[in-house]
Amino acid sequence: MVTLKDFFSFKNNRFFWLNLIAMVVVITAIIVGTLFWLDNYTHHNQSYLVPNVKNQTLPEAEQALTTQKLKGIVIDSSYVKGMPSGIILEQTPAAGSRVKEGRTVYLTITTNDVPLVKIPDLIDNSSLRQAEAKLKAIGFKLTEPEYVSGEQDWVYGIKYRGRSLRAGDKVPYEALLTLSVGNTAIRDSLSTDSLNLNIDLGTSDDEPQVDDSWF
Repeated sequence: MVTLKDFFSFKNNRFFWLNLIAMVVVITAIIVGTLFWLDNYTHHNQSYLVPNVKNQTLPEAEQALTTQKLKGIVIDSSYVKGMPSGIILEQTPAAGSRVKEGRTVYLTITTNDVPLVKIPDLIDNSSLRQAEAKLKAIGFKLTEPEYVSGEQDWVYGIKYRGRSLRAGDKVPYEALLTLSVGNTAIRDSLSTDSLNLNIDLGTSDDEPQVDDSWF
């Protein structure tokens, strides 16, 4: 029978040492098992190289990513003149990055949908030179101006396919626009013509004739 004195005697109490060793073994096993599980779960020390999929078609890009155990998702599209739809323009993460298995690569592709651009506030608010510079800067093309009566080189209107536009109206990118621009020569000629008009009031040099048959 183990006495209290024997139980607290560490050198002679084999139950204490057996329990202590068992606790150490169990704790070590738990720690090792947890670390092993985490390594498997997070794929520790396992990474995959992100391929360069720029300028590839969407199916080609998806195939390349699948080969590296990655997946792609389209998050944005952009119009590029002359390029077919569905070509990869940008990717995140960048090519050459190392990522975990199953990582999503975000893609931006081309589209055939021509974007609509707002007409800036230029009508009766800018000169011909200013309007041309602003419209060309945002991608519009211009025909020869259409001159109207008004202040020289002042913009009085903007037309697209014969339709008059207002500030804020949206038209396709690279649309061909026509500016209605003032011309003082036209204004002055109209003023001169109006001053030289002779109004015929029906007067004549002949004396009025009276019909005697009424009397």
